[in-house]
Amino acid sequence: MPHKLPASIDETLTLLAGADYVGDRSLATVLFLSLKLDRPLFLEGEAGVGKTEIAKVLASTLGRRLIRLQCYEGLDVASAVYEWNYAQQMMAIRLSEAAGEKDRARLEHDVFSERYLVKRPLLQALEPATEGPPVLLIDELDRTDEAFEAYLLEVLSDFQITIPELGTVKAEHPPIVVITSNRTREIHDALKRRCLYHWIDYPDAEREMRIVRAKAPRAPENLTRELVAFVQKLRKEDLFKSPGVAETLDWASALVELDAVALDPSQVSDTLGVLLKYQDDIARMQGAKARELVEQVRAELAAV
Repeated sequence: MPHKLPASIDETLTLLAGADYVGDRSLATVLFLSLKLDRPLFLEGEAGVGKTEIAKVLASTLGRRLIRLQCYEGLDVASAVYEWNYAQQMMAIRLSEAAGEKDRARLEHDVFSERYLVKRPLLQALEPATEGPPVLLIDELDRTDEAFEAYLLEVLSDFQITIPELGTVKAEHPPIVVITSNRTREIHDALKRRCLYHWIDYPDAEREMRIVRAKAPRAPENLTRELVAFVQKLRKEDLFKSPGVAETLDWASALVELDAVALDPSQVSDTLGVLLKYQDDIARMQGAKARELVEQVRAELAAV
């Protein structure tokens, strides 16, 4: 069931909270403006901080279809925009020839009609829908190359795509566009100019506790406080990849399954693979270092 777009920043915060997304006012502000101005929203930040989740929240709370384009190295127009169904086209040509069809212009017009067009995410996002324009998620744009990034300029400027054989397809109403990047490379300024920009950072301890309470409600309160404090300390260590919010939630769920009510140094060492994804980081934090951080967490929380 489609819903109206939020009419204020406060309503945008309420919309996020309705899907258990704990956002701050700066995020709600840029999200509200993006929806109000029909401008794509470009989100950058470390992996696992909740960028992709924003598109999912918008689709679920607004009652819109979510169309996701997962980017990767080598992504091309055939995978992202459209391609022709060559097998069916060849079959149509052979059947026409067998039937004695001699009008080449008509045959070419027929085989390059929408009937043989395979629509990929970007083209799908321009189609009208009864529930309203869809949410188009272009996820991890930094994984693609600059040629594909340049192709997006027409889509993001005019919400249209040019198909040489058919002409220009333009959206009646612009889709809600969310673009994410983990900043493994810089995105060109020409694309950023077409978007509203927001950097999503790791949350502070207070907001991360609210996130864990919302997403992992089975975790005991004392465990929630300790594990969040531990993760906050972990992010200050010299690690190859600090844990994101997604890893915090995974760890909370794992500890609940292990019936933990508080952090235990040996259990922390055994479950570091939930938080950290590189062996060098795990080796650095295991054993005595894990015990030291747990003791620091308990001392600081006891002093509050």
